[in-house]
Amino acid sequence: MSYSIDLSGRVALITGASSGLGQQFAKTLAQAGAAVVLASRRIELLKTLRAEIEAFGGDAHVVALDVTDHDSIKAAVAHAETEVGPIDILINNSGVSTTQKLVDVSPEDFDYVFNTNTRGAFFVAQEVGKRMLARARGAAPGTYTGGRIINIASMAGLRVLSQIGVYCMSKAAVVHMTKAMALEWGRYDINVNAICPGYIDTEINHRYWQTEQGQKLIEMLPRKRVGQPQDLDALLVILCAKESHFINGAVISADDGFGA
Repeated sequence: MSYSIDLSGRVALITGASSGLGQQFAKTLAQAGAAVVLASRRIELLKTLRAEIEAFGGDAHVVALDVTDHDSIKAAVAHAETEVGPIDILINNSGVSTTQKLVDVSPEDFDYVFNTNTRGAFFVAQEVGKRMLARARGAAPGTYTGGRIINIASMAGLRVLSQIGVYCMSKAAVVHMTKAMALEWGRYDINVNAICPGYIDTEINHRYWQTEQGQKLIEMLPRKRVGQPQDLDALLVILCAKESHFINGAVISADDGFGA
């Protein structure tokens, strides 16, 4: 028996799509049939990703987005829906971090992390959610009512790690944000869930894993390995699918057992 999930006819907005997990999420959803809207500040990188997706027959579009700017959020979502159609999948992925002891955190450091990871994530989800709610209530046109919002939190939102305390705090807020949205919006067939990835090897941290400190960290992990971006593919697609209608408000760890 085989089982497949087809996202054809769906429109997915992926924030932070210019690199790392966002880039992989975009490719995965495009391969599953969704039209993907690639959103980030780094437009040239998005254009390169769009060309890569189009090369395998996918449907990709580019939109400029700065999640720390509320006007930019509203403009990007409006642009996406005008160009591609109503957004029914949001991958809320943009994120940043700093590495420092809590006593060394400045107000600028704190705002840098929270403005993207918490405030930005909230207002992106709110802007997309407003439009999903309007369609569900019959106040706006759209062929697909309801929707799927996947907030990318972190295992650090569930388990505090040293040197990145502010990042942990910001992602813990995303976990509760997910549950709050699921509670309020679930009655409109809008499912809001969170993925909490563990340590994933991306171009941003790839060199770190080759260092002595990185190797020591790997030795502390349950199976002495870090994940690859594609390790989240199956979970992502399941949460986006219409078949996942009974999964709402879930906070799912994908950390190879590190948080167990």
